[in-house]
Amino acid sequence: VQLVQSGGGLVQPGGSLRLSCADSGFMFRLHAMGWYRQAPGKYRELVASISVSGRTTYADSVRGRFTISRDVATNTVYLQLNNLKPEDTAVYYCNADPAFDDSWGQGTQVSVSS
Repeated sequence: VQLVQSGGGLVQPGGSLRLSCADSGFMFRLHAMGWYRQAPGKYRELVASISVSGRTTYADSVRGRFTISRDVATNTVYLQLNNLKPEDTAVYYCNADPAFDDSWGQGTQVSVSS
């Protein structure tokens, strides 16, 4: 299983970004998928998840600002990040939910700063 991420970058507060996670295997079809983030000095946390049926859940800190979605045709999971705040600065990862230890995406830096 290989998860390949794209997107991310540096934006000003209030800006938007979209992250993508392409699954070359079958994880996407069999498991819920999640987006996680890890800020410097903090534990990695799950911020959004989407089930096989398409049900979504969000951490309180991002609900209403982030949207997780999936494209079944391309085995890709997306995370739309809107109204970004400096505290959203972190490396973002995709994986199944619950995560598999050996299946993390390569990570994508999101930096929010004026």
